[in-house]
Amino acid sequence: MSKKSIRFFNDREVRAIWDEENSKWWFSIVDIVGAITDSPNPRKYWSVLKTRLKKAGNELTTRCSQLKLVAADGKRYATDCFAQDDIIQIVRVIPSKKTEAFLDWFVYSDNSIDGQSKKKAYTLMESGLLDTLKPGTVKALQQIHAYLFGGLYDFAGQIRTKTIWKDGTLFCRAEYLMKNLSLIEAMPETTFEEIVSKYVEMNVAHPFMEGNGRSTRIWLDLIFKKRLGLCVDWSKIDKKAYLEAMKRSTTDASHIKALLQGAMTNRIDDREIFMKGIDYSYYYEQED
Repeated sequence: MSKKSIRFFNDREVRAIWDEENSKWWFSIVDIVGAITDSPNPRKYWSVLKTRLKKAGNELTTRCSQLKLVAADGKRYATDCFAQDDIIQIVRVIPSKKTEAFLDWFVYSDNSIDGQSKKKAYTLMESGLLDTLKPGTVKALQQIHAYLFGGLYDFAGQIRTKTIWKDGTLFCRAEYLMKNLSLIEAMPETTFEEIVSKYVEMNVAHPFMEGNGRSTRIWLDLIFKKRLGLCVDWSKIDKKAYLEAMKRSTTDASHIKALLQGAMTNRIDDREIFMKGIDYSYYYEQED
């Protein structure tokens, strides 16, 4: 079970691990209890609930598997996990006002465009595509975007021809976009400072109608990997801090540079770092 994932419900982590043999995800019940009950000790809460279910003759407890998941301290611990169908049944017996909201998120999030795109992102490392791309190029970014959103958006991989805004920010006007992208592509990328400056400029350009952040963060990691032998451990970067730093980056890139500098790692071929990076990258895009 080498695929690991972190989902986010109301900014709370829900860890999961992929069962290749049976083609299904297993989810940490302790994380789910913590997310929907706000218990100060979700592990104890689950222990008490599990005992009650056993005494009541509930067969769900027999379908629990103890799988090793990474905890906050970076170590792996045996954790009670259940498959998706069992999670749905268990959540329904937990008294919480958040139950229905959680089930809506849990059941339908994987079927959304973001959910489908995220599944594609998980397979990106195995696809071999990244190894064929020339780092720092517009074409590489287009190919990443096409891979993530192919079949989901009809403009997957295509540079936009319309001017767009987001949260009051005007991105590069469509009539100047192609020229601007050529200038960005020509920017140097031999040092950390240069690479982040290039990333900031690509973010300001926003070459696609949707999916810019998710694509560009992978593009950034590709440059770091090829040029410096490093990549970003995105799990070390707080969502609010990242979004605020990116807003400021149009006039002052020092904040995003500091965040990225503190999260660099040489584990460039570590599958878990890549998977966590995808989880956090998509989490950054979730509406609060």
